[in-house]
Amino acid sequence: MIAWAHEKDMDLTLIEVMPLGETGEDRIDQYIPLPMVRDQLEETWTLHDLDERQKNAGPSRYVRVQETGGKLGFITPLTNNFCAGCNRVRVTCTGRIYMCLGQDDHIDLRQALRESEDPMGSLNTCLDRALFKKPERHEFAIDRRGQAPSLPRHMSVTGG
Repeated sequence: MIAWAHEKDMDLTLIEVMPLGETGEDRIDQYIPLPMVRDQLEETWTLHDLDERQKNAGPSRYVRVQETGGKLGFITPLTNNFCAGCNRVRVTCTGRIYMCLGQDDHIDLRQALRESEDPMGSLNTCLDRALFKKPERHEFAIDRRGQAPSLPRHMSVTGG
């Protein structure tokens, strides 16, 4: 798959399963630590770490695959909690701004705009408050059978 994607000038990004929303399945059965995947890939491919995390401000840690010249990204919310370096927030279609996918804390932008005589000032205040409330880390855990998801909200609801 790596060679095929890189031949088509596409980069790949893998992500560890995130315990968001009820799926009816046990997440521990779906979880594979990406450092283990990387070790398996390195049996076939030569991977060189890239320092691109700061440039795109996303959670992926990228490597260059020497044999193809393409990039491969690893997103590791469980094996390497990256929250402290994350600068992303998510706004839902209902106007809620979530400061972290792994937390249920949010600010209701729609309510603030509806109740304000100064909508732009209210929006700026809410955005400032949201950015200052970004948590240092999430509380994701997949460490035992039968464990409930960290949050009942699915990632697709949040827009992540």
